[in-house]
Amino acid sequence: MTHQARKRFGQNFLHDAATIARIVRSVAPRRGDNLVEIGPGQGAITLDLLRLGGALTAVELDRDLIEPLRQRSREQGELTLHNADALRFDFGQLATPERPLRIIGNLPYNISTPLLFHLLSSLDQIRDLHVMLQKEVVERMAAPSGSRTYGRLSVMIQAHCQVEPLFTIAASAFHPIPKVDSAFVRLTPRAHRPPQVTTPLFAKLVASAFSQRRKTLRNALKGICDERTFQAVAIVPTLRPEQLSVADFIALTAQLQKDLEQTAPDAAHTPPPPAPHA
Repeated sequence: MTHQARKRFGQNFLHDAATIARIVRSVAPRRGDNLVEIGPGQGAITLDLLRLGGALTAVELDRDLIEPLRQRSREQGELTLHNADALRFDFGQLATPERPLRIIGNLPYNISTPLLFHLLSSLDQIRDLHVMLQKEVVERMAAPSGSRTYGRLSVMIQAHCQVEPLFTIAASAFHPIPKVDSAFVRLTPRAHRPPQVTTPLFAKLVASAFSQRRKTLRNALKGICDERTFQAVAIVPTLRPEQLSVADFIALTAQLQKDLEQTAPDAAHTPPPPAPHA
């Protein structure tokens, strides 16, 4: 029985043989790799990954796809299937210090950005990611500062990873055909990430800066950064957020942390207010 793609799962199944071959060549799986596929669907790339890598773990939300995929892959290699929501799945549990993850996936458009942020939480256990996304999303991820598409996603992803767009995939390569083109991208975690990028403060600063793009930094970060903070890192507060580099956001976070550490002891030694009169 043919599986009907389900809109609520954001399913668009890859079927183009040339695109599948190009994806597998880009990933270049080898025996011993800790391969993890997100959303294997009907197994378009799963079988080739298994054949070359020997083993693969897959996370699939649609339980109706599990058994057919298990049957199809029986002769190809060792497939471990998890019927789970990738947004809530703990990918770190699949890694060991000797075997970091190599994640591959056709990420559903409707959850691609939150799923990318979820994967960032396991980045210390990931060797690389090869993912298919909406072309526009990949352009935003790779955008340089000062460009129209540069924003929160650009800064957050580039702070953690090297972003390498590999190729565009036409909508006709999928069934059902989506309304937009896709792109295949390689993300490689940076070997030496500044500690600031993993803090909630960094995420808050970047999100606040881009919450209203028309505002200057002074207005967008009001209540977070004051004039002294901007001055300490030589950032002009009348700039717009897209004019700051990733390094600028990291420097701003580091200065904010320093300011907070300096004011914390003062707050601790501030005498309590007098008790109200009875």
